[in-house]
Amino acid sequence: MYKVITALSFALAGPAMACGADSDCALGNRVYRIVEADRPGLGALIFFHGVGGSAAGTMANEALREFVEREDLALVAAEAALDDWNIPGSPTTYQADAVDELAYFDALLEKLERETEIDPTRMFVAGFSAGAMVVWTLACHRSDAVAGFIPVSGTFWEPLPGQCGSLDADLIHYHGRQDDVVPMQGRPVADSHQGDLNAAFALISQTSEFSRSISQERSELSCDRREDESGQRLELCTFDGGHQFRVSFLQDAFLKFDANRPNQN
Repeated sequence: MYKVITALSFALAGPAMACGADSDCALGNRVYRIVEADRPGLGALIFFHGVGGSAAGTMANEALREFVEREDLALVAAEAALDDWNIPGSPTTYQADAVDELAYFDALLEKLERETEIDPTRMFVAGFSAGAMVVWTLACHRSDAVAGFIPVSGTFWEPLPGQCGSLDADLIHYHGRQDDVVPMQGRPVADSHQGDLNAAFALISQTSEFSRSISQERSELSCDRREDESGQRLELCTFDGGHQFRVSFLQDAFLKFDANRPNQN
């Protein structure tokens, strides 16, 4: 069944809606939720949920809430218009007319920059499963919009984009070696097929001159890293496990992001 909803409108005029962690913030006819400290210079983690998830579900993750507080970040929980994100190649059972996730993301960034004290140079995006597919889509088409991308257990649907823009931020992907929901090589889903993760990395790596792969074993993670001359990082970290999200992946990524920031002590 092909689901249809009305065209999106991202008009931002009018008074801001009182909202936060426990109530939806309006963004045209879409929503998001946010929890933040009331101080200038705060960074932000924009999180995209998996199939059937919600902004409320993201906010209910106490470990995630504790992590962003430690990292001095606002948590921005994005929400799909339907049960899943409407991105190229996704099964038609989840697609929706006139739902443009890039427009939703652009409007979300605009509203955050206009109505909060969040530092636009310290915005990061992360997502799990179908949400990770959104993160890869943003890395391809909005690579200069944020400071880093953290997809977990998901990449593009097939066919992969023909080309992507130059990657202007770190991308660190985490994936279980025994994942049978979104295997690294992908699998058929309804009338679609999940993309191959190695092909996604090959596509993204075409946008910059990355060095040869550097392998590293660290506790639960096995990581292959490539860097360009500026130190920008493109990295795949795998772990012994299935289809899952762990806050420890975000902790690992932010340690690496911090190492890449200039003037770090």
